[in-house]
Amino acid sequence: MSRIGKKPVDLPSGVTITVNAENVVTVKGPKGELKQTMDRDIKLEIKDGHVEIVRPTDQIRHRALHGLYRSLVANMVKGVTDGYQRKLELIGVGFKASNQGNLLDLALGYSHNIIFEIPKELKVATAQEKGDNPKITLEGVDKQLIGQVAAKIRSLRKPEPYKGKGVRYLGEVVRKKAGKAAGK
Repeated sequence: MSRIGKKPVDLPSGVTITVNAENVVTVKGPKGELKQTMDRDIKLEIKDGHVEIVRPTDQIRHRALHGLYRSLVANMVKGVTDGYQRKLELIGVGFKASNQGNLLDLALGYSHNIIFEIPKELKVATAQEKGDNPKITLEGVDKQLIGQVAAKIRSLRKPEPYKGKGVRYLGEVVRKKAGKAAGK
């Protein structure tokens, strides 16, 4: 049995889970609502304030999906109660970030600024303090969407290994390489 799949997902107060005939799971909470289509073989059982994911057999496919759907449901429950947050940091001379609503304006050392549109489900905030690197904060209820948008922003200028310049996640460690002068 899957250790992750067997573990029940606790439902905080104010969170409701419903499953319709097409096996679409809907999780509603104080911060919003999320939907996820599940495999037709995997079933959800709601009892005494927690949710259990049940698989029909021990086939490899069912075992693989068991832990996956348990994690997806747990992430949805956490998202609608607490929400998710991802922070990025711009490291480099002249790198800037500003936003107007959900439009992110990035100056990343190219000949032009990059205008990046953030999906309406997410909130974006930028901070530029004197003596500190510019920071971008993404907030929302969907963990997958936040991770995908943060990865896309990071891919606009990945941290390079010689000076460490670029867009990186807050707290990310970039291993630096020695330059050609260090070879002597």
